[in-house]
Amino acid sequence: MQFLKFLPFLVLLNIAAAAEQPLNILVLYADDWRHDTLGVAGHPVVQTPQLDRLSKQGIRFTANCVTTAICGVSRACLYTGQWMSRHGSRAFGPWDTPWDETYPGLLRANGYWVGHVGKWHNGQFPAEAYDFGTVYYGYHWFKTEEGSAIHVTDRNENDAMQFLRERPKDQPFCLTVAFFAPHAEDAHPDQFLPQPKSMKLYQDVTIPVPPNATEASWQRLPDFFDEANEGRNRWHWRFDTPEKYQRMMKNYYRLVSEVDASCGRVLEELERQGVLDNTLVIFTTDNGYYHAEHGLADKWYPHQESIRVPLIIRDPRMGNEKHGSTNDDFTLSVDLAPTILAAAGIAAPEGMQGSDVGPLYLAESAPAWREEFFYEHPVIRDVDFIPSSEALVRKDWKYVYWPDHDVEQLFDLQADPREEEDVVGHPEQTERLQQMRERFSELKEQAAGVSN
Repeated sequence: MQFLKFLPFLVLLNIAAAAEQPLNILVLYADDWRHDTLGVAGHPVVQTPQLDRLSKQGIRFTANCVTTAICGVSRACLYTGQWMSRHGSRAFGPWDTPWDETYPGLLRANGYWVGHVGKWHNGQFPAEAYDFGTVYYGYHWFKTEEGSAIHVTDRNENDAMQFLRERPKDQPFCLTVAFFAPHAEDAHPDQFLPQPKSMKLYQDVTIPVPPNATEASWQRLPDFFDEANEGRNRWHWRFDTPEKYQRMMKNYYRLVSEVDASCGRVLEELERQGVLDNTLVIFTTDNGYYHAEHGLADKWYPHQESIRVPLIIRDPRMGNEKHGSTNDDFTLSVDLAPTILAAAGIAAPEGMQGSDVGPLYLAESAPAWREEFFYEHPVIRDVDFIPSSEALVRKDWKYVYWPDHDVEQLFDLQADPREEEDVVGHPEQTERLQQMRERFSELKEQAAGVSN
């Protein structure tokens, strides 16, 4: 009976102790997957029931963008919370930022058990900086030691499960699951190689072709876009006949659905272990993807199809009223590192240029937030292969600059959301053009500095 007298007090102590436990972190990071490739985003074909469910348990950011749309650089932006101009990675090599100023480095230094599985693409993987690490990408199928084959998505999932089941149970954890799919296997003639069990998906569906996946749209690009451009080259690999378009896109969506299913199983494991409700879950991707828009394939350039990517956050601190909500503020790839650190109660280093997005769904009133951002992409190989590009991006207008050719473009995104009509030479836009040039230069300088 004496024990019962103290029971309410003990319950309160347990609740308080649970509230003080550091949040675990799970980053589900897919590849070449743009913002609208989700059922919950209204896509008419693709099936992503697990990510749709995650979105209904959290919040989806509908205007989320990358600051550089290419695998390696975008990953450097994710880990460092910095623009390319600041972290220094220009393609697929290491960045200049010290490891102890990245989110995995800071979490591990503060007692987290830290893991990475899947694609790295930033030079040599720093295995000594992780408690658990497996790195592989580039192919959809791998030979096992037994001589059979395993799909890259299953391999990603298996490694994630190993981390979660073998991790120390007395430490918070951070796991980044870097899926390779639905990235193409570029050297394979079929490009997208899903698992046999997925081939019934979408087989009786006709994939809608985007309105600007046309020769006329290709011809409207600047004159330096020609058949030597790698975006055009890959368009020929994947999309240059109607039959090829249907086959490629169906297999791409099958890879998407496979990643979705693996995400669901990883989340089920967290739930089985009883830690899902103490885990910050983030789903996002490294860049968008052309589905033949503008006569192009892949990413790289500042069009909306290339720079807009999904962002779903499930945060145990989030009020029930936010579950299933959307937010259309400009959140960016550089925001995720400071968001993760803030959730873990760790101060972001001064060099991180992104902003913690937590207040967008945790604060009682909406905080002041960015209304524009600077986009940048390096030249890859040479100016004919992939030319460099920069942009000032707003909700209503976009200014694009092609440095290698000293070419400007201006798009009215409200009237022309598919960026088909360049109005840079219109006399009525002279004042707007000058104002956007000036702001573009300011943000470009800030990207190269310490804070944005």
